[in-house]
Amino acid sequence: MGKLSCTLWLILCVFPQLALANSQFNMRKGVTDISENVYELHMTIFFICCVIGIIVFAIMLWALIHHRKSKGAVPAQFHESTKVEILWTAIPFVILIAMAVPATKTLIAMEDASKADLTIKVTGSQWKWHYEYMGEDVEFYSMLATPQDEITNLADKNPNYLLEVDKPLVLPINQKIRFLMTSDDVIHSWWVPDFAVKKDANPGFINETWTNINEEGIYRGQCAELCGKDHGFMPVVVEAKSEADFKVWLADAKQAKQQAALADAALLDQTLPKEELMELGAQVYMASCAACHQPTGLGLPGVFPALKGSPIVLGDIKGHIDILIHGSPGTAMQSFAKQLSIKQLAAVITYKRNAWGNDTGDVIQPSEIQAALDADVEAN
Repeated sequence: MGKLSCTLWLILCVFPQLALANSQFNMRKGVTDISENVYELHMTIFFICCVIGIIVFAIMLWALIHHRKSKGAVPAQFHESTKVEILWTAIPFVILIAMAVPATKTLIAMEDASKADLTIKVTGSQWKWHYEYMGEDVEFYSMLATPQDEITNLADKNPNYLLEVDKPLVLPINQKIRFLMTSDDVIHSWWVPDFAVKKDANPGFINETWTNINEEGIYRGQCAELCGKDHGFMPVVVEAKSEADFKVWLADAKQAKQQAALADAALLDQTLPKEELMELGAQVYMASCAACHQPTGLGLPGVFPALKGSPIVLGDIKGHIDILIHGSPGTAMQSFAKQLSIKQLAAVITYKRNAWGNDTGDVIQPSEIQAALDADVEAN
């Protein structure tokens, strides 16, 4: 009766955990074949470990109960049993082989990025993602869209707090998508749990991975590698569309890029008022600059320089334009040439030169930004 009670007690201890196999506390099955394979592999290994635990602890408890000193048990005197050594070597070896075979098949499948229908280059930057659809002339930056008031606890947090972006990565379902991962600065890691995809983005290197999404929907992830001050503000959002809807989206994205180019060209002959540039510049600054230089323009001493009273901001206009277009090598200051339009660049430079008491009175026009960009093209 004691042996049966111990066994039942062990089962009752283990099975509440088994009952949670499909709960929020377990891995997700996800929406790709690979993610389902990873989930099934995880559950297989989990159950094997549970069975081993039950058997080992049942034998231990049985031995403790039936061979205790109070029952008059006398310890056996033996040393170097060949049979025991063979058994405790052979049994774990067989178990490991049984676990290694499905694990190896899954790992090989995860690394096979060949014969892709679409290739996307993913570049990590502090602290945003740049997506480029290779061969499609479509690229954009994806940045955190959580309102600043929620971050500073001035407003209630929404269900997708810190997991929403201004421009999600749009992908088709039922197509093999190959990702090329790299970084502009430090090591990042692109992670979407529902795809079972987590791949490091290393500066100077190209890593690759892939996915094939089975269901339409919105899937969220994060940067999974500590990458600096705003590591926790670098979400990944993927919107999976049907193949037909994806083609429509891709055509619209190409058209939007052409229209943006035409709009920039139309600005070259215009002189925009300071008020309009200051209003737009404040919006651009809060979205793209405030994370480092702070909303007050005072920066973070020893880490990010202050813009209030900065010799760059108060100095030569061409030098100020140059640092926004090219960035500053060896620092966290990125190039914004591809991230912002010429109007946005003109606006944010105008804002910086007239905010926080800088009051230079300078008004930068889009034509000045375009002239600097054209000079770069000629130089290269």
